[in-house]
Amino acid sequence: EEAAFSLNGRRVLLAEDNEVNMEITTELLQMNGVAVTQAWNGAEAVERFREAELFAFDAVLMDMQMPVMDGYSAAKTIRGSMHPEAKTMPIIAMTANAFSEDVSAALAAGMNGHIAKPIDLDILVMMLNKYVKKMDDDRPDKNEA
Repeated sequence: EEAAFSLNGRRVLLAEDNEVNMEITTELLQMNGVAVTQAWNGAEAVERFREAELFAFDAVLMDMQMPVMDGYSAAKTIRGSMHPEAKTMPIIAMTANAFSEDVSAALAAGMNGHIAKPIDLDILVMMLNKYVKKMDDDRPDKNEA
């Protein structure tokens, strides 16, 4: 219950091209009080991130295999963008490919962590808490922005 409470009011950009996975992940997040902005491919995720105001998102959950732009390219593009949070925004890979080389490739693309599909709610909550708390600790007071 404590983990679920700590996500209450958070905002996540969810990039996922599979309708069923999008629906399930969105529902899991919303059940934990998270507001979800959906992107259906990597290019759409990049666009939503670039257009976002400061502090609009607390994290990005990024599927790796998507049409138009895959998650690796999208993460690299976000990290290279001029958005003030480009270097600090937690980006977490979500993929059915959970081999060590897949985790390494996600980290090399600029992602902070990796979650294997199917998504385990406890792992997702733990991962979001870890990276969102770190980002909160590194951010100036949101009210001063």
